[in-house]
Amino acid sequence: MTGIEQLAAIEAIKQVKARYWRGVDLCDGGLVRSVLAEDCELDYHGCCTDPRTGIDHLPAMNVTLRGRDNWISDGMARFGIVSVHQGHQADIEITGANTAKGIWAFTDRMFFPAGGTFSRLTGYGFYHETYVRVDGAWLLKSTRITRLRVDVE
Repeated sequence: MTGIEQLAAIEAIKQVKARYWRGVDLCDGGLVRSVLAEDCELDYHGCCTDPRTGIDHLPAMNVTLRGRDNWISDGMARFGIVSVHQGHQADIEITGANTAKGIWAFTDRMFFPAGGTFSRLTGYGFYHETYVRVDGAWLLKSTRITRLRVDVE
């Protein structure tokens, strides 16, 4: 792969991640599924656990989703939760003609309906991901979240 082809692949992968986060935040399952590999594996275990305290603020999120068709369309909206993801500092490495891996720094906020244990969760950490190119399109193959901090109010 030439330098230009690598840069084009990295840009395409950045678009995949932008669409993933936008789809998650808008509860647009079709958009999320459009960027997932058919046999993806998305590991959300510990995604709401604060490493400082060990408190898991949302144990229901400890799931591993296997396969694009298992993405739930309405996401967290059915529980009245609004999420806002902001990702940056993409560290993407092309590992083969049709494979790549990346680490993204990110902050996410989840706003909860009134009356719960807390109203907002703010998390800081990293997405560790792999990507695969299928029929010329880059897709998200796997993801795992590690946290630096989780705050609740």
